[in-house]
This record gives sequence, structure tokens and C-alpha cells, in this order.
Amino acid sequence: MSATPSSITGDAAALRAVPELIVAAWAEHDADGFAEIFTEDATLILPGDVYLTSREEIRSFMTKAFAGPFKGTRVTGEPLSVRPLAEGVAVLVTRGGVLAPGDTEVTAERAIRATWVLARQGADWRIASYQNTPIAA
Repeated sequence: MSATPSSITGDAAALRAVPELIVAAWAEHDADGFAEIFTEDATLILPGDVYLTSREEIRSFMTKAFAGPFKGTRVTGEPLSVRPLAEGVAVLVTRGGVLAPGDTEVTAERAIRATWVLARQGADWRIASYQNTPIAA
């Protein structure tokens, strides 16, 4: 059964809240909480040849990142669009980036657009695939 705009209306707030869950987990540097927002077999693709293919790989990567290059950082992401693809599947596009300690807004060199493929699992929406691209190359 194909999703229609009316069938996803009830989920729109939940879909748009997924980036907020990521922002909150990142603010706490909570790699476990961050990883739990993804499906078991999720993909995470980031600049710098980062290609992760499971929740456990994402958890391990973020544990190291929060202790290293992402230590003290925050992240932000604002939904630009949400589009249903099929029943229980949607694509979300956001604009945001990483905030270094003391930053109040994303700098041009850290600004990104991201594509999120979201899948409903039970009552929750989880990230099945995520990729971001720098806006300023």
C-alpha cells in the first residue's frame, strides 16, 4: 500500500522530531542513545569516507568521536522537507551542522544538508539511512 499525504499527516510531527532526538543524544555525547535512533542495519555516510553499515558500527564510531573530534560539540538540524515514499517509509531533508564549543550558529564551512531515510518500527520512526554533504565545498 502506498503512503499518501493524508496517511502521513499524523506522523509528520514524529518524523520531524527524529532530528531533535539526534540533537539531544549528541548534546549528551550519548553514543548509545544516538545509535538507538537507527535501525539495526542502518547506514551512516559522512564526509571523510565514513561508511557505517549497522547500529553497532554507528555506536562504536560515535563513542570514539565523542571522546575525540566531536568532544564538546553540539549539532543542529532543521527539517527542510518530509516526503512519504511508502507505508512506513519517508525521506527527510535537513539543513544544519556541527557547532564547535562556544558557537551559537553553524559556520559556513560546517554547514551541511542531509538526507534521512526513515522507517517506522512499531510506534517509533528510526533512521534506516543517513548521509550528509557540506554546503560549501
